[in-house]
This record gives sequence, C-alpha cells and structure tokens, in this order.
Amino acid sequence: MTARILVVDDVSANLKLLEARLLAEYYDVVTASNGPDAIEICELSKVDVVLLDVMMPGMDGFQVCRMLKASPATTHIPIIMITALSRPADRVRGLEAGADDFLTKPVNDLQLLTRVKSLARLKALTDELRLRAATTRNIGVEQLLEKRAGEDDIPTVLLVEEDPVHARQIRHILRDHFDLDVTHDAASTLVRASSHSYDTIIVSMALGQDPLRLCSRLRAMESTHLVPIILLAGDKDEERIIRGLELAVNDYVLKPVERQELIARLRTQIRRKRYNDGLRSSVARTVEMAVTDPLTGLHNRRYLDSHLESLFDRADARKRPLSVMIADIDRFKAINDTWGHDVGDSVLREFASRLRRNLRGIDLVCRYGGEEFVIVMPETDLAVAKKVAERIRTEIAGAPFPIGDGRRSVTVTASLGVSSKWEADSVEALMKRADFAVYQAKLCGRNRVAASAA
Repeated sequence: MTARILVVDDVSANLKLLEARLLAEYYDVVTASNGPDAIEICELSKVDVVLLDVMMPGMDGFQVCRMLKASPATTHIPIIMITALSRPADRVRGLEAGADDFLTKPVNDLQLLTRVKSLARLKALTDELRLRAATTRNIGVEQLLEKRAGEDDIPTVLLVEEDPVHARQIRHILRDHFDLDVTHDAASTLVRASSHSYDTIIVSMALGQDPLRLCSRLRAMESTHLVPIILLAGDKDEERIIRGLELAVNDYVLKPVERQELIARLRTQIRRKRYNDGLRSSVARTVEMAVTDPLTGLHNRRYLDSHLESLFDRADARKRPLSVMIADIDRFKAINDTWGHDVGDSVLREFASRLRRNLRGIDLVCRYGGEEFVIVMPETDLAVAKKVAERIRTEIAGAPFPIGDGRRSVTVTASLGVSSKWEADSVEALMKRADFAVYQAKLCGRNRVAASAA
C-alpha cells in the first residue's frame, strides 16, 4: 500500500536520506525542517505517518509530538520519533508525549520500512472510521474520542508467558496500572481471549510453541482481531519481530524489560484502541439513529422499507406464511388538541410499549409515521394474525394511558388491519390490503380489527 509520509529533520542530509529510502518504496514523501512547519503540514494536508527527529532547534520533537497529539485534527496520525538518544528514559519521554514508536540512528532500513508499513495500515483503518463517524461529531462523539486510556477504568492486559519468573516480573511492573491475566500456552490463551475482553495482549517470544502462529490466530479470531498485540522479545529476535509486525502485531518490547517503557507502550496502544473503538461506536450509533424512531425506540419507515422486502422474499422462497398488521391510534389529533403534544408523545411511547409486550421477538415492529404502526409477522397466517391483532386491541383499550405525573390518564383505542401473503403476491399489494383493512375498521366504528381477504 502507498501512503503519504512526512519527514521532519533540521539536518538536510538526514532529510534526503530518509526521503530516498521511502521514495524507493513508492511512498509519497513530504519534508519539513522544523516543528512549526511540520504541524502546519499535518493540519492542512493529509499525512499518514510522521517521521520526527527529536533533536531540533527551537521546538524539539517532543514538543511537536505533544502538540500534534493534543489536537483532535491530528491526534490520530501515527508518529515515529527518530533519535540518536538511546537511553530508555528518552524513549519513555517520547512515548508519554504520544509517539507510536521510536527508531534509533543510524536507522535500520528494514525496521524503518516495516514500521512505516504497519502504522500506515493502521492509519488507513482509522481514516475510514473517522470518515464514517464524521456525522456524529455534533452529538458529542468527538469528546468521547479525546478521552485517554485509564480515565474511566483500569485497562485489562493478557500476558502469554511460559516462564513463571518472567511472568511474576511483568505482574510486578504492571500491578499498579493494569489488570493483568496470565496464560502459559497457546491453547489456554485462545480460550481465555475468546471469553474475556482485553485492551492489549502481550506475547512472549520465548514460548515453546510458535509465538507468531499464536499471534496470527489471535488476529484471525473475531473477539481479538482488533486487540493490540505486543511482543516481548530478546536481542536475537529481530527477524521474527519484523515478521510479526508484517503479520499486524502492533509493537514489541525488548528484554530486559524497562518498567516505564513497557507501561508507556501499553498506554499508547490502549489509547489508540479506545480511540478506534469510540469511532466504531459512533458509526454503529449513526446507523442505529438512521433506522430508529427517536420517540418510541421502534424501527422507522426507512428500516421497514428495506427489511420488509427481505422478509417477503424469504417467506416466498420457503413457501411459508407472512402477515402484516397496521395499527392506527383512533382520534389521535383530538388527543394532541385536548392535552397537548407532550401528552401525545407520551401516548405514542406507551402505545409502542404495549405493542412490544404482545409480540414475538421475530416480529418486526415499526412506527410508520405519525400515529400509524406496522407489524410484520413471519410464520403467521391470517387467522393467527387476526387473533394477535385482537389481543393488541384489547391491551390498548383495556387500561387508560397514564399522562404527566401518572395522576391523570387518557382513554386510547386503535383500529387495526391485517393481511397475509398470497401466492403470486407482492409487497406493495400486501401493504395495500392491510391499509384498506384499517380503513374498513375505521368505517365500522373504530376500536376494532379488520382483515383483508381480497
């Protein structure tokens, strides 16, 4: 995959060297020689990954990283900090500033390209989610996305480690920051991961079984395919680490484990996971809002129009019965005119609640518009549909609807019409017959059920 990479360094030779390496892999490369220019480029144009030098005059790399991660417009851009500093404290400082990874000069070509590819792939996923979630920003989702890991609860981590001594060391390191579970082999790990929700999984490269095979299986499982995976590796594991990153492992930590670095890398992965989880949640909420009536919580007409056709085709293919019921509240305008629209809304909500209580889980219940409701009943013939409609009519008329603080009530009735699918029928004809049956119920005095047999 191609991506747009921003390289930031105040040394011209370093810029040209990194640019040449990336251009050779067909990346689109843009450069900046100072922090303010880098921030401006990220804010005004599409950037997929930032390669950021730490030691720069004026605004150093740590400051640039913090500013990019603090802005909602750029917080999702992965940042790889490149530095001659090799102390663990310097890596921790960068990770705490929000960097996604660190590379030490002189930069290893294979590590560079593997890291860029991995983070560009992750950025592409985030961009897609951000695009889908864009319409929800005006209902407060952006504030959700700005939350940092650990604000609401203690993150959960699964450690896969055969060596009990190493497992105790990791538990000691993480004890005040994370809720840690430990497994010792691939089989127990897969069982545990499939039944529990984890924010991150740490896999030791010292497993007797192939640790990358385990990572591959975790990535393929529905319950864990979006959970960040961090490898716990030794100095001689470089080739397997690179292979793991190509398999969509998210990060790695070298032994002996430095406490603050491990904590910082875990927080980085969890922060990004929760950011993307928030985006997915907003997408799901957007879809739900598009097909849900906000007043009653029932499906709306848009959902009915798209789903009824599927239910009809399935019944037709299986030669099974299908019935439609339309329920219309009698004299609803008079309720609004007498009591006010707030009482009218309360009546609609209670009406929807009584419908739900008298229908099955497989029945599709929709607010069709105004005071009219449509119920689609699979595996139901006309005789049974009439009985269900009568039960609903009795439920509606049998007890007054409470209004306001519950001290007052209003009597509500409904006219219901039912129709059933015929051979050589159509959705339009089925709905038209049910609508005609409602009309007949109204003509005959309201508060009754009518069935259309023709």
